[in-house]
Amino acid sequence: MNLWCFYNILEQFFLMEKGVRRWLIDISQWSPSHHEFSFVVSLLPLQEHSSIMRFVKLEDRKRALVSRLLQYALVHEVLGIPFDEIVIKRTLEGKPYLEFDKENFEFPNFNFNASHHGDYVAIASEPLCLVGLDIVSHIIPKKETTHEFIENFSSYFSSLEWDNIVNGGTCDEILDEFYRYY
Repeated sequence: MNLWCFYNILEQFFLMEKGVRRWLIDISQWSPSHHEFSFVVSLLPLQEHSSIMRFVKLEDRKRALVSRLLQYALVHEVLGIPFDEIVIKRTLEGKPYLEFDKENFEFPNFNFNASHHGDYVAIASEPLCLVGLDIVSHIIPKKETTHEFIENFSSYFSSLEWDNIVNGGTCDEILDEFYRYY
C-alpha cells in the first residue's frame, strides 16, 4: 500500500469518527423542582413539549426530556447547526431523524438514535451506517416472581430463545438471559 492510499484510509477513518457519538446519562440523582423542570422543557421547540408532558409519572417525563435534550445537543455538536434551526422528526416507528439539506453537510448519511429505561438515557450517532440503540435496565420484579414476570413476554421470543431464558439457572441468571434477548 502506498503512502497516498494509506493517507486516504486514515482520512476516511477520522471523518467517520468525527460523527460518531455514544453518550449515556444517569438521571437517578436529578430531582428538579416543578419550576426547574418547566424551565428546561421551555428550552426545547414547542413541538417537543407534548411528547414530554404526555407522560403521567415524573420519572417518565425526565427520561423523555433528557432524551430530547441529548438529541438537540448531539446534532448541534456534530453538525454545528444552531439550536433554533434544528428540525427533528420521527418515523412511524418513533425513531428520530434530522430534517436537513444533506448536500451541504459533511455527513449526508448522519443519523442517530436514543433510548431510555430505568435510570439511564442514551444516544448514539453514526455518519455513515444506520445506528440502532436500545438500552434496558436490569430490573428485579417486586410484586411477582421472576417466572411470572418473564411469562408476560414469552410471545416475543423464539422457542430457542425462550428455552435459553427459562433454563438460565437461578432467578438472577434467568433475568440476565431475559434481558440479553429482550
